[in-house]
Amino acid sequence: MNEASSTLTPRLIKKIALVLAAIILVMGASYVLITGYTVRNYHQASLQRLNSDIAQHLIDEKFGGESPFLEDGSPNKALFSDLMHDMMAVNRGIEVYLLSTQGEVLYSVVLEHGEGAPIAKVSTGPIVDFIRSGGRRYIVGDDPRNPEEKRIFSAAPFTAGGREGYVYIILAGQRYQEVSQNLLGSYFIKLGLGSTLLSMLFAAGIGLLGIWFLTKNLRQMIQAIRRFREGDLQVRIPEPERSDLAVFASSFNEMADALVGNMEKLKSVDTLRRELIANVSHDLRTPLAVLKGYIETLQMRKDRMSGQEIDEYLAITHDNVDKLSKLIHQLFEYSKLEAEQITPVKEPFSITELSHDLIAKFRVMAEKKGIELRLENPEANCMVFADLSLVERALQNLIENAIKYTEEGGEVVLSLIPRKELIEIGIRDTGIGIPHSDQPFIFDRFTRANSASNRQGSGLGLAIVKKILELHETTITVLSKPREGSSFVFNLPAYV
Repeated sequence: MNEASSTLTPRLIKKIALVLAAIILVMGASYVLITGYTVRNYHQASLQRLNSDIAQHLIDEKFGGESPFLEDGSPNKALFSDLMHDMMAVNRGIEVYLLSTQGEVLYSVVLEHGEGAPIAKVSTGPIVDFIRSGGRRYIVGDDPRNPEEKRIFSAAPFTAGGREGYVYIILAGQRYQEVSQNLLGSYFIKLGLGSTLLSMLFAAGIGLLGIWFLTKNLRQMIQAIRRFREGDLQVRIPEPERSDLAVFASSFNEMADALVGNMEKLKSVDTLRRELIANVSHDLRTPLAVLKGYIETLQMRKDRMSGQEIDEYLAITHDNVDKLSKLIHQLFEYSKLEAEQITPVKEPFSITELSHDLIAKFRVMAEKKGIELRLENPEANCMVFADLSLVERALQNLIENAIKYTEEGGEVVLSLIPRKELIEIGIRDTGIGIPHSDQPFIFDRFTRANSASNRQGSGLGLAIVKKILELHETTITVLSKPREGSSFVFNLPAYV
């Protein structure tokens, strides 16, 4: 029990205790009421069954030798007085009534003495049912002195002096009810207090054991949460599907896995951030050093340099400024893609027309290196559903990359192949190729193939391509062999 108290919160313990106490009180009250009702009905049914033939006995003993009516038709009051005296000597709660066949009250000693204001008529339905059952059924009838109450009775038909009617005997009259109510009230108080106290003591013990048993899984979850909070990131709730709180146990395990995964991702991001800073610093340092060197040389020697030398230095300076500008632009573009700040605006467009434009754009660059740049399958007009500007950017990076690493006399081919609901787009070259060991990493930022260590560039081109295609929910694959060239292939959804 100490374990449960130390693990569960005091507020939860109080709430469970209050709910348990309320249940006990409701159960105790219900028990007292149900018991009282059952006992009362049982007692009255027993009393009625025991005295079911008292009305018939009265008729046989008293009415056999003397009529209940006088010659003028009025009730024989002397007879009824003797009758009541004899019967009350046995049971003071009995009340005898003389009824007509319609249920009219003809005479009663208690009414003669002015005790109560009786109704003039009682229902004969219960009387008839009682006589038919021979007194074996529990039946209540009208109380002439209390019209709103129902009482147990005994009844029997009689025929005397040419008149018919019923002898109707209330077995639990007003005096009986007064005594019974007092006794029952006292009994209920004792029963209620005793049963409630016993129930509370018994339920308290069972309740505490129940709380300990029912909260076992909850305590296990709380302990796991505390251990997780204290730094034990590997703690999990074992077999969550078999727990009484399976949903919460599974949710905790999933949450813990997600948190640990996010932490690992943050660590990876932090590592990549440091690598990014180091690589950016390196790539920025080289063109900046070149710029600084040539500018300082121009400042110191401009009076002794020819115009051709000055133009050459300025051209080199301009090239390095372009490299810096391109690197900064790529860094900005990649950072937005990685931060998911770019949302593709997809629309139908002709990938064939875009390919023609790109071929024309890069043809001058290819011709300077003596490389053939061409579009394969230019006749078919292929329509795709994608973001035009992002797809154009991806193709630019791939074509530029292919031209850059293809030697003079080689070729770069952009191909478009319809494949049912997709358009396959490929860029292949006859360049120096990529070693198999490097191919899984070429789409990582600032990663270059070892065999191409002499290449110039930021190492962000292919990483940007990969991010753009991820936004289009597609992937890019590479097929390459050293000194045989490379082929990059991806698919876009066709627009029909």
